Amino acid sequence: MHYMLLIYGPEGGAMDTSPEEQAKSMQEWGDYTAWLKDKGWLIAGDALHPTSEATTVRHADGSTMTTDGPFAETKEQLGGYYLLDCANLDEAIEAGSRTPIRAGSIEIRPVMHFDDEGRPTS
Repeated sequence: MHYMLLIYGPEGGAMDTSPEEQAKSMQEWGDYTAWLKDKGWLIAGDALHPTSEATTVRHADGSTMTTDGPFAETKEQLGGYYLLDCANLDEAIEAGSRTPIRAGSIEIRPVMHFDDEGRPTS
């Protein structure tokens, strides 16, 4: 089963720390990513640029509109993700609980797959 670990936290939080703290954090995330690889769960994972670099596309009344970010006043922003292949939710929760996140949250969501006719598969 595929699961997304969505990493939410204060935007720019790591950038507000010393270079030594940033290096320590990067090492912890590198170690975590290596652990996921060792478990055979990692499919993909990346950090995201800040919301100031995002663009939203909306469709309304037959036209397409784009809006540059940031979009919402929230305390936590989506900062990155991991896509995992785990046997079950318990493994995904184990993976989520081991992230080195210092502030924020990890949302775990199963990925919905579709067959060739567009029907959801289990």
